[in-house]
Amino acid sequence: MLYREAGDFKTSYRDDAQTFPIAFDRWRYYAVLAVAFGVIPFVINDYWANAILIPFLIYAIAAIGLNILTGYCGQVSLGTGGFMAVGAYATYKLMTAFPDVSILIHILLAGGITAAVGVLFGLPSLRIKGFYLAVATLAAQFFLVWLFNKVPWFYNYSASGQISAPERTFLGIALTGPASPAWAAYLTCLVFCVALAWLARNLTRGPLGRQWMAIRDMDIAAEIIGVNPLRAKLTAFAISSFFVGIAGALFFAVYLGAAEVGESFGIQKSFLVLFMIIIGGLGSIFGSFAGAAFLVLLPVLLKNTLVGGLGWPTDLAAHLELMIVGALIIVFLIAEPHGMAQLWRVAKEKLRLWPFPH
Repeated sequence: MLYREAGDFKTSYRDDAQTFPIAFDRWRYYAVLAVAFGVIPFVINDYWANAILIPFLIYAIAAIGLNILTGYCGQVSLGTGGFMAVGAYATYKLMTAFPDVSILIHILLAGGITAAVGVLFGLPSLRIKGFYLAVATLAAQFFLVWLFNKVPWFYNYSASGQISAPERTFLGIALTGPASPAWAAYLTCLVFCVALAWLARNLTRGPLGRQWMAIRDMDIAAEIIGVNPLRAKLTAFAISSFFVGIAGALFFAVYLGAAEVGESFGIQKSFLVLFMIIIGGLGSIFGSFAGAAFLVLLPVLLKNTLVGGLGWPTDLAAHLELMIVGALIIVFLIAEPHGMAQLWRVAKEKLRLWPFPH
């Protein structure tokens, strides 16, 4: 059966502490990457790219960023949509101000700008926590949306107040604009997603990640044993905002192509990403992917099944989606607070012991 460890020996601590200590897990991971990079770009079409794959990759990046802050460091944030807007508008300003610079560099710089903004709004976490911190980050969400709406400089004094991504190429291939092929946009998001997931996994398993988890579990005890709460909390806000800013930059430049801050990055976006990590699993990189996949696939499934197949009204299907998500959040918070990631871990443990009882 799968997940057998007989004969799978480790000869060093480094081998035993790797992300995938079981050989089958490693080969499955390599197989997924091989399919993602070597197969999907050649068979993808516009519908699969724009309805499922690209949104999934972008939301996975945003969910990983929020999970670093909330799941690993224990700092509740309701400002994810606002920080995504910072990444989007920073990318737009960089693209229009420096048209000769690569779009990939613009996206990384936008993440850095968002990290600086995240540190600024993370300063209240040094004095407040819990509900009060959630309210502070919610205020950041509304302030950032108001700022991008009311200051014309951010949208280059456009009469409509909307920002549109100009066409930019990389190695002669359009990555933004209407001429961008679906496979190019998909590969761009995939490269960022894989690189950032690898970075997040290593950060959370290292000394910095242990400091975050110590602050999350008991901040007073963590400070007593030598953890600097100022450094731990502000680095969590900075790195989380960096991830979310890159997600916002990709969402605007590569996926949407045009955006209006109130519609594209409103409070609904903040709650959507928060629901992803609650359903997927707090404090889990895999949970971020699972929650993003679930909440991206659910509306597509309901639309194709209920609206397209059974002829239900579109608004009824949308209301049913909200009911399902709300019910799942209640169930997971009560029955399984660690979300789908914990269910996956339990399933793997049962496979390792099968057919013997657990």
